[in-house]
Amino acid sequence: MYLPEFKLEGQKALVTGAGRGIGRAIAIGLAEAGCDVGLISRTKQDLEETAGLIHKLQKGKAFVLQADLNQSEELTGVIHEFNERAGGLNLLVNNAGMNIRSKALDVTDTEWEQIMQTNLKSAFVASQAAAAVMKEQGGGSIINVSSVAGHTALRTGVVYGASKAALSHMTRVLALEWAELGIRVNSVGPWYFRTPLTETLLNNEEYLQDILDRTPMKRVGDLKEIVGPVVFLASEAASYVTGQTLLVDGGMSIYGF
Repeated sequence: MYLPEFKLEGQKALVTGAGRGIGRAIAIGLAEAGCDVGLISRTKQDLEETAGLIHKLQKGKAFVLQADLNQSEELTGVIHEFNERAGGLNLLVNNAGMNIRSKALDVTDTEWEQIMQTNLKSAFVASQAAAAVMKEQGGGSIINVSSVAGHTALRTGVVYGASKAALSHMTRVLALEWAELGIRVNSVGPWYFRTPLTETLLNNEEYLQDILDRTPMKRVGDLKEIVGPVVFLASEAASYVTGQTLLVDGGMSIYGF
């Protein structure tokens, strides 16, 4: 048998920023693959909507875990709560992120701290807490949602790009350190997908055309197209893959290397 199992039956997965957009799609996709899924975000109503969609699948349990990801103790607490309630923790997806599109000369200390805290520090805190659990269980998998902006210069804001570049590098360092614990650490790097956060931008015809001109596949991504790469990296099909960032970008990054 050379074809590994892509299903994740019985796995226990946590997804941060699971209330909307990419995080919601990933959470639902993991449930479809057989996971019980913990949903972390600060907005309970969004999480309950995601949980409702998962329950309709009748394939996996959904756990609503409301928390402010910028509060380290609170974030660590809900991760340990999920481990106890779900009976284990096999997978963490650090999806939560934000952006403030200020020009470099206009970036404030507050903007810098907010973006770095959400995009980078919260991912480390969550990974640290999850790894402590996974270590005792003999291993697991962590997947960070980085960005093409972490690999090539984009007009998305200097702080956002820096945070995503740091997240991709943190992926490599943690993969190196935690390999001996049986923990694989990878990331996915999306380009533009239609989400509530990008809707206004993509509704601007001039902006959208610029995106399409820079994308060999001449379209933005559909949310289901980020789910497959995450499921792959989480599954036994990727059992010899760690420290990598899989760019999911319609070929856009071809121009950036």
